[in-house]
Amino acid sequence: MKLSTLLTVLITHLVTLQVVVQGINLNATKLTSQNDTVHLQAFQNVIPHYNGMLSNDLNNSNANIIGMERLKKTPFPPWLTEFTGITEWPGLNPPYIPLDFIDMAKIPNYATYQQGNCDANPREACSFDCDYCVEPDDVHTCYKLSQTFDDGPSPATERLLQHLRHRTTFFNLGINIVHYPDIYKKMIDKGHLVGTHTWSHEYLPSLSNEQIIAQIEWSVWAMNATGNHFPKWFRPPYGGIDNRVRSITRMFGLQAVLWDHDTFDWKLVANDPSQSEGQIYRNVMDWMKTGRGLILEHDGAERTVDVAINVYDIIGRDQLTVAECVGGADYIRKFDYNGEL
Repeated sequence: MKLSTLLTVLITHLVTLQVVVQGINLNATKLTSQNDTVHLQAFQNVIPHYNGMLSNDLNNSNANIIGMERLKKTPFPPWLTEFTGITEWPGLNPPYIPLDFIDMAKIPNYATYQQGNCDANPREACSFDCDYCVEPDDVHTCYKLSQTFDDGPSPATERLLQHLRHRTTFFNLGINIVHYPDIYKKMIDKGHLVGTHTWSHEYLPSLSNEQIIAQIEWSVWAMNATGNHFPKWFRPPYGGIDNRVRSITRMFGLQAVLWDHDTFDWKLVANDPSQSEGQIYRNVMDWMKTGRGLILEHDGAERTVDVAINVYDIIGRDQLTVAECVGGADYIRKFDYNGEL
């Protein structure tokens, strides 16, 4: 089946996929300071052209100059133009494209809210970042202590790939995938598992249903066009997920991945004095005493990759991917390079 044909319904049969329910202890660790505005400030350096550039610049050509580096973007595929009527990858705010398999009537009517405004909805909304709530199909721990990485691919990712000697899990931003396709393909070629981290790292509970769908669909299409696969695993930026967000991502066939160990490595990028490298390494050695859990780290900056390499050297290569943690599939679908199933 050609991708252009498949995309008329996109991944309709994903609706029938059964979600893997984890037989693991559902304990969530408090995310203290997770809502700090400094987190967003630290993140601004990991998206191409984010600082001081118009988002329209992302669309001007198939090659972009970032600093002194010239990057070749993932070509915008004809099948995606046929499906969307659009000819170029979007900027930071992707357009909403309606999808037949998204049933708006089934999305719970919970209020939108900004980070830190945690009184907008009842506890039944099951917000991870507000109430540390997880649902049975959320993956948030692992029986073996394992690293995971958010916000790539970036130039810093290459050095991490050279150092790792085990399969790990990366949660990538769609906008970074299409701007660093060669690095993305190196992840795949080395056997790593890649999940989606949305298109441009928005705090999803603050968005409308249509905006959430846009963040997910464009991230999926970036992976389709660059890596020839549909993702299975999804990590919400800032841990921002509730049952409204879950209902949408489940319709895509995605399963949420959270964490129970946070390095807060992004604070090093933001020069936040409340975190230090030494404290991160002490925490890792404490986590090794139990030998279990998912560690949240980032590969969007050289500073955080420095820490990631050192954490890897402390833990060693006896780690798992998220899919291996729960006995799940790596991807929902893989395609060959001719667009065939």
